[in-house]
Amino acid sequence: MIFKRIFCLPALYLCLIVSVYAQKVSLKETTNGIDFVIDNQPVLTYQTAVEDVPEDVKKDFAKSGFIHPLTSPSGQVLTRIQPKDHYHHYGIWGPWTRATISGREVDFWNLGDGKGRVDFSHVLSKKEAGGAAELNVRQNHIDLKAPDNERIAIEEDLRIKVKPADKGRYMVDYTSTIETKIPGGILLDDYRYGGGIGFRATDKWGKANSTILTSEGDARKTADGTNARWVIVQGETEDVSGESGILFLSHNTNKAFPEPLRVWPEDQYNGEGNVFIEFTPIRHESWELKQNQRYALKYRMIVYDGKMTKEEAEAYWRAFVK
Repeated sequence: MIFKRIFCLPALYLCLIVSVYAQKVSLKETTNGIDFVIDNQPVLTYQTAVEDVPEDVKKDFAKSGFIHPLTSPSGQVLTRIQPKDHYHHYGIWGPWTRATISGREVDFWNLGDGKGRVDFSHVLSKKEAGGAAELNVRQNHIDLKAPDNERIAIEEDLRIKVKPADKGRYMVDYTSTIETKIPGGILLDDYRYGGGIGFRATDKWGKANSTILTSEGDARKTADGTNARWVIVQGETEDVSGESGILFLSHNTNKAFPEPLRVWPEDQYNGEGNVFIEFTPIRHESWELKQNQRYALKYRMIVYDGKMTKEEAEAYWRAFVK
């Protein structure tokens, strides 16, 4: 969208017409899902189609309902799906791990166990307005081993909104609203993984070329299990600046705020230091979901090239919760 601003210099009887370009986010449907597009460049895809797995991998690991790829403003892919060490990892997503339903344990995270899973169901709404784009979808958390037949245990309405930010960056609002209709409700058991928002980073990032910093000043070596308002994850890319990253923000109305983190240690998996972080509201305390009550978790991501300072991160968080 082009806006024309007219600047006049009276002494010179001269008027200058300056065109100012305003970024606009649009939505584009594809065979795989729905793209968020800025300046004709897809920056984020929500995948509605089931992502198949390699021929020699258990079919239970095939899945829909996740964000991948997510790219930096310059087009650097920052997410990863189906890594060989964890075929159930899918870019940016947030299934619950240990859930108790009528005395039974159901795991929606570890797909290979065949106990539960989370998949895209249908689009609730789409909107483009004010330079931003918004997608609302239904995701179903399915109890695969229910006594009579598999059933929906949790209905999740996921809202994804993308809009331009300052300094050429863009922001992603990620709001998950969950509800169970099961009599007696569900207990989301305390565990180091589960729910919130999880991020499996590009395979190009390891302990030697990426960094993590939390709002409380913890780096990767000490961040696991701590509580935080925000966390910066950045690493080496082919952007001209040499780096790109994502700032993850947790809203102060979220369960267990400031939220506990799961951060993989630097020696994770053959010493390569693969990067995984997650806001995990049930890390230290279980969460009871009562029947027919809705619960919301709100997150924001600032996606950028270059570096993010702790002062900038704090300012973004204050704007988020204002």
